[in-house]
Amino acid sequence: MAQQISVSYRAIKSRVYRLIDALVVGEKTGAEVQESIRRWWDHIHPADRPLAQKYLLTVLGRSRSALDAIGDSLTSSTGCEDTYGPLLSERMKVTERIVREAGARWEV
Repeated sequence: MAQQISVSYRAIKSRVYRLIDALVVGEKTGAEVQESIRRWWDHIHPADRPLAQKYLLTVLGRSRSALDAIGDSLTSSTGCEDTYGPLLSERMKVTERIVREAGARWEV
């Protein structure tokens, strides 16, 4: 019997945050996080994928907004726009690429 994967908003948010935490503390590399997401996606029933995609993109978008707010606060409070500005710009490009590729890759 196939393993049932929850596609609730809460379950997806929890998975994303656990992966982010594993990456931050060095337990996983970026490639390992990507592979983990691929394996997880393969276990989601095709009928559930549109909802899972919606929730995943919502969590990623809200996470990006939180990171942007933190970055903006850091640059405005320290006056280090030259140091952190390029980093924030690069993060936005990566997030936009993820969302764009996700739409193309996950269409069933």
